Amino acid sequence: MEVLIVEQGRLERYNDKDIRVPKRRRSNFLHHGKGGDKSEEDEKHKDFSSLTGTESKKRRLTPENGKRMSKKRRSSSKVVESSEDEFDGEILFLVKAQARKRGGVDCEVIGRSSLKDGTVKYESRNGACNTSSSSPPTSPGSTSRDMKQDNEEVNLKCHQCMKEEKKTILSCSKCKKNSYCIRCIKQWYPHMKVKEVKELCPFCRKNCNCNACLHSTGVIKIPVTDLDDRKKAQHLEHLLSNLLPFLKKISQEQNQEIEIEANLRGLSPSAVEIPQTLCFNDERVYCNHCATSIIDLHRSCSKCSYELCLNCCQEIRQGCLFDRGDMKFQYRSRGYDYIHGGDPAPDCCPLKESEDHIKPLTEWKANSDATVSCAPKEMGGCGDCVLDLKRILPADCISNLVVKAKYLLETFQKERSTFKHNCETRRDMLRKAASREGSCDNFLFCPDSKDTLKEEELLHFKEHWVNGEPVIVKNVLEQANGLSWEPMVMWRALSENMDATSTQYSEVKTIDCLAGCEVEINTRQFFQGYTEGRMYKNLWPEMLKLKDWPPSDKFEDLLPRHCDEFISALPFLEYTDPRAGFLNLAVKLPPGVLKPDMGPKTYIAYGFMEELGRGDSVTKLHCDMSDAVNILTHTAEVQSSNEQQSAISRLKKLHRVQDEREFMDWENSHKDRAGQSGGQTEDRETLESNCPSEINGELKVRKNELDDPSCSSSNEATEETGGALWDIFRREDVPKLEAYLMKHYKEFRHTYCSLVERVIHPIHDQSFYLTLEHKRRLKEEFGVEPWTFVQRLGEAVFIPAGCPHQVRNLKSCTKVAADFVSPENVHECLRLTEEFRQLPKNHRAREDKLEIKKMILYAVDQAVKDFESLASTQELEALVSTRGLKALESTEV
Repeated sequence: MEVLIVEQGRLERYNDKDIRVPKRRRSNFLHHGKGGDKSEEDEKHKDFSSLTGTESKKRRLTPENGKRMSKKRRSSSKVVESSEDEFDGEILFLVKAQARKRGGVDCEVIGRSSLKDGTVKYESRNGACNTSSSSPPTSPGSTSRDMKQDNEEVNLKCHQCMKEEKKTILSCSKCKKNSYCIRCIKQWYPHMKVKEVKELCPFCRKNCNCNACLHSTGVIKIPVTDLDDRKKAQHLEHLLSNLLPFLKKISQEQNQEIEIEANLRGLSPSAVEIPQTLCFNDERVYCNHCATSIIDLHRSCSKCSYELCLNCCQEIRQGCLFDRGDMKFQYRSRGYDYIHGGDPAPDCCPLKESEDHIKPLTEWKANSDATVSCAPKEMGGCGDCVLDLKRILPADCISNLVVKAKYLLETFQKERSTFKHNCETRRDMLRKAASREGSCDNFLFCPDSKDTLKEEELLHFKEHWVNGEPVIVKNVLEQANGLSWEPMVMWRALSENMDATSTQYSEVKTIDCLAGCEVEINTRQFFQGYTEGRMYKNLWPEMLKLKDWPPSDKFEDLLPRHCDEFISALPFLEYTDPRAGFLNLAVKLPPGVLKPDMGPKTYIAYGFMEELGRGDSVTKLHCDMSDAVNILTHTAEVQSSNEQQSAISRLKKLHRVQDEREFMDWENSHKDRAGQSGGQTEDRETLESNCPSEINGELKVRKNELDDPSCSSSNEATEETGGALWDIFRREDVPKLEAYLMKHYKEFRHTYCSLVERVIHPIHDQSFYLTLEHKRRLKEEFGVEPWTFVQRLGEAVFIPAGCPHQVRNLKSCTKVAADFVSPENVHECLRLTEEFRQLPKNHRAREDKLEIKKMILYAVDQAVKDFESLASTQELEALVSTRGLKALESTEV
C-alpha cells in the first residue's frame, strides 16, 4: 500500500503485513428506500450575460504566477497494466457494461489469457456508436438489453444482470415488461421485499440502479418551487436589503482609489479616464500578492503584468502589508511504531529549528507621492514600473448599479408592507444540542422534511439562520425516489463512465486518519473495509476517509441520477438548489462566467463508535467560507471483537504514556527560552489527571448528552440510526475557542501522529479535533460549549458560514454535501475572505475560491432586473423622469 505525503509529494510505503483485514462476515446495512412515479422535466437555459461584450475564450488566471492560462481539459485515458488476480473480474464486468452502453458496437470476446497483456480492444462493424449512455430509456422494452423480447410475452431476462434465469426471476405486475432475479434483488435492493418488487419493480419506482438507468437523465423529477409575484418580491427585497450595503462598500473603495489617481494626475475624479484591460467572462483575475479575486479596479504593471488588488495597495500606503511568506512543512515521519505509541525510528530526521518559521517578506513601501511601484523581484514582480490603475467592467458600472438598486428598493418598500409572522416554533421541531446557562439557543430548529415545503417553516428557518444557528432537517430521503446510496452502486455507476483499462476505477486515494497521509488502495478493498472493517497488525482500527469523491467537479456528469436524487432530497430549495435556488447567490453567476465548485460532493469514510483519541475518523475543526448542507445517505456498522477491544485498551495506555513523556520533554526544552512555564505546567498536570479516565472509560454516545428533547428516543435508537457526531461552535465564541487552542496546542497531534509543532491559524490550519475531554475543559476554562448532536440516517445538517465545526464518524458513513451562499451570511463570507488573504502563500486555505464580491455584484444586478420585470412600465418611467436616473436604462453588468 503506497502512502503519499501530500505536503512533500513523496511516496512512502507501509508494509502489507502492517494491515490486517478481518475474515469476511455478514455485514449490517442501513438503507432507505421509497418508490414513486416522477415525470420528466425540461431544463431551463439562462441567457448569456457579458461583462465586457467581448467574445469568450477559454482562459484563466492562476494565483501563483498571475498569468492567464487556458482552462484544463480532460486528459485522455491511458492504458495501464494490471494483474489478473486483482483486476480480471472488474475489467470483464466493465467491458460487458461498456458493450451494453454502446448498443450497436460488437465487442471482441476477451478471454482471461488476453487480460495478461493489460490491453482491451474493441472492434466495431460500423465504426461509431449512435447510442448515448446518458439518455434515458424511452420505455422498459426499448433498451438495448431486451434483445429477445416479444411484445406479447414477459421478458425473462433480468433487467439488472441481463441473465436468463426462469426459475428465480420475477416480473413486474405493473409494466409487465421488466423482470428482476431474486439474487439481484437481495444484492442490490436489500431494503425491498420480493413481494414489493413484483407489485412495482425498481424501474417503475424510478430507483433502478442498473448501469443503464444510473446514467439516464430526466427520470427523476427535480422539485421546482413555484413563486408567485408576491413571494418573488419578498425574496428580491430580502436579497437587495442584505447585499446593497456590501456593494456600496465595494463602490466606496473604488471611489477612494479614483480620488488618489485624480490627485496624482491633477484632475477631478469625474475627469479621470481609466483604461480597460481585456478580460473574458470565463477568466478569473487574482491579486498576485494576496490571491484575492479582482472584480473591477486594480493596479497593473505595464512591463511584467503584475496585478495588485485595492486592499493590498491601501496596506502598502499605510505600511501595514501583511507578511505572506512561504510556510515550511513542519512534520516528519517517525515510523510505524511511533504512531502506535512506540519509540521513533532511529533513522528519522529531526525537524531543524530554522525550518519552523515563515520566510520573512521583502520590504515593500509606497513612493512619496502615494504611487505604488511593482513588487520586488523576490516577490514575483519586476520592481521597476509604477503600477497603473486599470478597470475590468464598464466605467461607473458598480456606482450606477448602486444607485439603481437603492431607488428600486426604496420604491418597493414604500409601496408594499413586509409580511411578518409571529408564530412560535413547535417543541417537536426543536432538538437539544447544548446546556449553556443563561442561553436561549441550546435548542436547534429541527423540522421534518415534509414540513419544510410550507411557507411558515421557511420563515422559521430564516429566523434561526440569520442568527447563525445550525438547522437539522429530518427524513429528507423520504422526499426522494429511494435510489441506492450504497458506495458500490455509486462506484459501479462511476466506473461505467470511465475507460475499462484506466486505473481510476481500480484504485482510490484515501486519507489514513491515523497518519494523516494519503493512501492509495484498491477500490474493492476500500469498500470491503467500509462494511467489514480494517485493522492494523496490532488490531488497532484502520480509519480511511475518501474525500471529494468522485475526483472531479463534474458530479452531475459522472453520477447524473445520484445528482438528481440528491437535489430532490434537499430541503429549503430556495437556498440550497445548486441550479436555480432563488436565494442562492452562487447560481446568480451568468453562463460563461467561471463558477466555483460548490458541489455536490460525496464523502465516504469508515467509523468507530468509541472515541479512540488518536486516529479517529474525523473531519478536524475548520470553518467553511460559504454555507453548506450535508446529508447522511448511507451507514454501515462494523462490529469489533473482544480481542480487538482489549488491544485498543492496551494501546491507549501506551498512547497516554507517550503523550505525557513528549509533553514533559517539550515543556522542559521551552522553559529557558520562554522564561517561565506559565499555564502549560498546570495544563500538563490537568492532562495527567484526566488521561486515566479517558483510557479506562470508553466514550459512548449517551442519551443525556445527545438526546432529542422532542421525542423519547432511547439509546438503542440512537445507536441504530446515528452515524456522525457533530460539534458546531457559535461565531461569537470563536475568539475564546482560538485562545484555548493556542494555550493547549501541544496537547494535540497532527500529521504522522506528531505533536502540533506550530500554529499559523488555530482554525484554518485544520490541525485540531477536540475530544470529549477537551470540550469539557474548554467549557470550564472559557465557558464555551458547542452545539453537539448526532446526525442520523437521512438527516440534513445546515452549517452557517463562519461557524467552526468538526465531525466524528460513529459508523461507516456516506455523506453528500453541497455549498451555497445565502444573503444572510454574506458578511461572514467577506470576513473569512479577509482572514484567508492574510495567511502564508502556501497555506491550504489561502486562495479565494469563492469570489464572494463577484457573486454580490451579479446577484444585485440580477435582482434589479427581476425587480424591473415585476414593476409596471409606468412606474419605471415615472421613477426615471422624477429622479433623472438615466443609469436605470443604460447600466448593464
